[in-house]
Amino acid sequence: MASWSPDTPCSCDCFVSVPPASAIPAVIFAKNSDRPREEVQEVVFVPAGTHVPGSRLQCTYIEVEQVSKTHAVILSRPSWLWGAEMGANEHGVCIGNEAVWTKEPVGTGEALLGMDLLRLALERGSSAQEALHVITGLLERYGQGGSCREDPMPFCYHNTFLLADRTEAWVLETAGRLWAAQRIQEGARNISNQLSIGTDISAEHPELRPHARAQGWWGGQGAFDFAQTFSLTQQPVRMEAAKARFRAGQELLQQRQGGITAEAMMGILRSKESGICMDSGGFRTTASMVSVLPQDPTQPCVHFLTATPDPSRSVFKPFIFGVGVAQVPQVLSPTFGAQDPVRSLPRFQTQVDRRHALYRGHQVALGLMESEQDRGQQLWQKQRDLEQEGLEAVRGLLAREWAPPPQELGGLFQAFVEKESRVYA
Repeated sequence: MASWSPDTPCSCDCFVSVPPASAIPAVIFAKNSDRPREEVQEVVFVPAGTHVPGSRLQCTYIEVEQVSKTHAVILSRPSWLWGAEMGANEHGVCIGNEAVWTKEPVGTGEALLGMDLLRLALERGSSAQEALHVITGLLERYGQGGSCREDPMPFCYHNTFLLADRTEAWVLETAGRLWAAQRIQEGARNISNQLSIGTDISAEHPELRPHARAQGWWGGQGAFDFAQTFSLTQQPVRMEAAKARFRAGQELLQQRQGGITAEAMMGILRSKESGICMDSGGFRTTASMVSVLPQDPTQPCVHFLTATPDPSRSVFKPFIFGVGVAQVPQVLSPTFGAQDPVRSLPRFQTQVDRRHALYRGHQVALGLMESEQDRGQQLWQKQRDLEQEGLEAVRGLLAREWAPPPQELGGLFQAFVEKESRVYA
C-alpha cells in the first residue's frame, strides 16, 4: 500500500447545481484541481475522431482498446500525463475527479489513473450516465493504479467522480474495482476527498455488498451505507481536514440555493477561508473550471477555464465547442517525446520545465500581486474586468441577445487567452 504523508497532495472539490437550485434553467458544474504546487496544468482541445477497428490507445501507463469513434473534448490536465483532472465534451458532459482512500488497499501497480478514466469517459460518453458506464466498465476490466504525481516516490489513490450533463448529475465513488453511484436530478451536490454516498445508491457493482459482507464490514442486515461501510476507520489527517471542506462546500451551496450561477460557483471556488481555494504547504489549486449546461438543447454549453493556479487571482475564460475550434498554443505545455521523464524507466528521475506561455505570464503577475501592492491591484482589476467581459458575453449569448457567427464562438477561448496574455505583457 502506498505511503501517505502530511504533505501529500490529496485535495480537490467538485460542485454541481441542478434546477431548481440553479438561477437559470441549466446544470452548473464546477471544480478546483488541487495538485503539487509547482505542477503545470494545460488546457487541451482534442477533436472528434474515427479509429481503426482493433487499434490500441496509450494512456498514461497502460494501453486499452480504442473505440471506433471518439467525441471532441476540452481538458484541463496536469501536463505530464494523458488523462485529465476535469473537462467536458461536445455533448455537454462534464466530469471532475477526487482522490479517496478506502478499506480496499491501494496498489502501486500501473493501471488506469482516475484521470485516464475521466478522459476516456468524456471521449466515449454522450451523456453523464453513459460516461459513468464507460468508467465502471474500464475500471472492472483494467483496475485503477499508478503514481498520480510526477515524483520518484509513488503516490496512489482511488477515485470519486462527479459527472454532469444538461439534465442531471451522477456521483460515482470507487473502492478498487468496486463502485457505487448516486443520481442527482435536482438540487446541489459536492464531493471532496471522502466517500459521501450513504444509503441512497442508484447503481452499484454486483459484488459490492457480497464483498463487504465477506470482509466483515457489513452484517448483511438492514440498510447498506456505502460510505460508512468502505471508509477507513482511522482517516489520515488531511482526510479529516477534507470533511471540514466538504461541509463548508455544502453550506456555501445551501446559502445560494435557487440562485446558483456561474459567478456564484466561481465565488465558491475562490473561497480561501473554507480551504476550497487551496494554498497550503506543498500543494495548491493549480487550475479551475466552471461549466454552464443549458437544459435547452438549442443553446450552447459554456465552459470557463483558468489554465493557471489560484482562481482568486486568475481569469475564468469561456470556451464553446463550435466551428473553427482549435488548440490554443499559449495554454499548451512543451513536449519532450521519448526523453520525457514519465516515459523513461524508471520514471520521474529528472524534472523538465512544463510551463506554457500563459502560465509564465501569470507567474509574473502573481509575483507583482504579492510584492507591489499598487501594480498588483491594477493587474487584479484588469483580470476581473476581463472575466466580466466574458461573463457578459455569455449572458448575452444565453439570453439570445448576442448571436455571433459560429467561427467567432469557436474562437472565443483563443480571443480571451490572447487578451489575458496582453494584460501580463
